[in-house]
Amino acid sequence: MRRPGAIEKESIQIQTVEDLTGVFESIASTQVAKVKGKVELSKQFFQLLWKRYTSIRVDPNARITNRDLTQGTGKTVFVIISAEAGLSGDIDQRLIETMLQSYDPKTTDIVVLGTHGATQLIQRGIPFIRYFQVPESDHYIDVSPVIEVISPYARILVYYEEYVSLGDQEIKSIDLISSMRSMSEDADEDTMSAYDTIFEPSLDEIADEMELTMMTLALSQTILESSLAQAASRFNAMAVAKKRANELLSDYRLEFHRAKRSESDHRLREVMVSLKKKKQHARTDA
Repeated sequence: MRRPGAIEKESIQIQTVEDLTGVFESIASTQVAKVKGKVELSKQFFQLLWKRYTSIRVDPNARITNRDLTQGTGKTVFVIISAEAGLSGDIDQRLIETMLQSYDPKTTDIVVLGTHGATQLIQRGIPFIRYFQVPESDHYIDVSPVIEVISPYARILVYYEEYVSLGDQEIKSIDLISSMRSMSEDADEDTMSAYDTIFEPSLDEIADEMELTMMTLALSQTILESSLAQAASRFNAMAVAKKRANELLSDYRLEFHRAKRSESDHRLREVMVSLKKKKQHARTDA
């Protein structure tokens, strides 16, 4: 049996782990509440922008959902949105595995957001053309460098992590172009054309700028969704780690008390043996 001192030293380390996981769990819970509100605001803003966009086009679908697939590189690009660091369970691993089911290196390039995702791709020997750090959700999300890289591609497929509930996060993929249409199901389809309205600058220039803004907003919203799911996954991972640390701590305490009792019994036996020897020596001397 181990000595009580060694057991106590290890139990102190486990207590530290339990305290740290409790802190990370609390931070993740706060992050979930913060990002969740921003996701809702982002959706509302997109709806408003879409209504403005559809109101200036005779046929708004022609510019977005019927995009020419022969333009640019003619290839597909996968945009993977992962976490910047670990401590978020297996959600990034599931993200990579889901992406690989549709990945063809001959026709598809990969752009990865997040250090954790880039690390996993490198470990698997999967190449990617560009890497970006995930913008902090506490600040303005500038995705213009990402948009600049992916805009020449014929198809842009984004893989991200979606928040379903605090205990459930799913892996999703969306076509960044067609998703802008699906995100606007309740939009007003009343339109204004150049035949009945004077536009300055031209109608095409206004539409081009709004489409770029909507694509940027759609990607930013996806990053927010992914950040929300990662925070929830981190909360769950820390909750499990905290529970496990608490269970280990209980085991260490039980082992410590047993070791202390065994040590006391051993000392008592030594005292009894010593007294017995003294009595025997006293009888011999008498």
